[in-house]
Parts: sequence; C-alpha cells; structure tokens
Amino acid sequence: MHIRIERGSSTPISRQIMEQIRAHCLSGTLKPGDCLPSVRKLAQRLTVNVNTVVRVYERLSAEGLVEMRHGEGTFVLPQSAVTTNSQQMTEQRDQFSMEFSAVIHRGILLGLTATELRKLLAASIADAKRELKAEAAAQQKRKPESRTA
Repeated sequence: MHIRIERGSSTPISRQIMEQIRAHCLSGTLKPGDCLPSVRKLAQRLTVNVNTVVRVYERLSAEGLVEMRHGEGTFVLPQSAVTTNSQQMTEQRDQFSMEFSAVIHRGILLGLTATELRKLLAASIADAKRELKAEAAAQQKRKPESRTA
C-alpha cells in the first residue's frame, strides 16, 4: 500500500493518510481480509507519530472500512453496499479533482508552462504505476509466506 504525505500541504497529515487508505479500500487495491501495516510500522514508514496512525485506524474503523483486532492487527472489511462504495468513491474523486486543480494553479503561479506541467504529470503517472506494480509484486511474495506460517 503506497501512501504519500505532502508535508507542506494545508491538509492535515492524518487526513491525508486516512483519505489514501480509504481510496485503497474503495478502489479494491486493498481487498477484504487484507491486513494493514501495524500502527508502529506505518508510523515509522511515514515518519509520523504513532498516535496519528492510531487515530486514522480508529476513524476508518468507525466508518466500517476496517476492523481493529487487539493483538492481531487491522483488517480491511468487506464493503456491505455497492452504493456506499460508489458514493464514497465519487466523494474521493471530487476531493482529488479539487486538490489536482489546486496543484495546477500553484504550478502556474510558480511560472510553470502547460508543457512543463504535462511533463510533470506524465512523470508522476509513470512513477505511480511503477510503485503500484512493485507493491503488488511484493504483496504477492508475502502471501505464500503467510499461508505457510
């Protein structure tokens, strides 16, 4: 699961993490039953406070996206209603659209041309695809290990 934190963003870090995990759940990147990284592991990986990750997991649990099992971990729950998923996905896409527009606006204010913005977008798409592919491969390698353990 790839999560990117924008430290200079006006969006709180906990919200950035929560929205990205929610998007992974709704898009199917994270499947029902998948175990999320431990609180400590994710906090360490993102270099954030452990309490930030705890709050995120608790909120996602309250939304019914994940289940926190004491001593076992945090697991993705099956989504009960397709309409809820599509509504949440629409909200996520609307949020993304607003954030994307803000980034483009900021780039223009910084003097970037449309060509430069397109090149940055293409490079970002290539990076994201590469990261997602590597993540999927790593997840496939871990699955056989968890079956034998």
